[in-house]
Amino acid sequence: MSTETESQPAQRKGLARYALALLPLLIFLGFAAVAGKMLYDQDVNGRDISAIPSALIGKKAPSLSLPPLEGSNTAALTDAAIAGKLTLVNVFASWCVPCRQEHPILTELAKDGRLTIVGINYKDRNDNALRFLGELGNPYKAIGVDPNGKAAIDWGVYGIPESYLVGPDGTIIYKKVGPFDERSLSQDLMPAIEKAAAGS
Repeated sequence: MSTETESQPAQRKGLARYALALLPLLIFLGFAAVAGKMLYDQDVNGRDISAIPSALIGKKAPSLSLPPLEGSNTAALTDAAIAGKLTLVNVFASWCVPCRQEHPILTELAKDGRLTIVGINYKDRNDNALRFLGELGNPYKAIGVDPNGKAAIDWGVYGIPESYLVGPDGTIIYKKVGPFDERSLSQDLMPAIEKAAAGS
């Protein structure tokens, strides 16, 4: 009888060891399932997995009062620069490789008369930012310098480039984390611009 009583705790210990040994496998399978779902959404459903929802969408954009990029001959980025206009606020820096990749798309977008593009120059050196714009062109109607990243924090920036479509009434309509490409431009941004322009 005592042997049976003693064997029960030993069996429980053995089961606990097996459960503990299986834990890393279960965690790995959980991560694999999430990654698989994301890839499926991206490849099959055409969903942009870099589109991170923002708590600011549908709310008023944070106030803007940033000094100009000296030497760019571009206005400072203030509330007045975007008031009453459908505006794309783009957070960029010269040291950001994806910013360079998306810049030709911004240059093309700047030709769209329905839209004003403004930039927040994030934690950058003035001379480097001027060189960047001199080389690639300046699509911005206003540029605000954000050397400490304070404005980026107010806007909830995850990483750059990052863009926010702001309606004429100052409400954030759309957010894009990462660079625009042809897919995000045609499937996400342009429909948002068309909808906002039709409503104004």
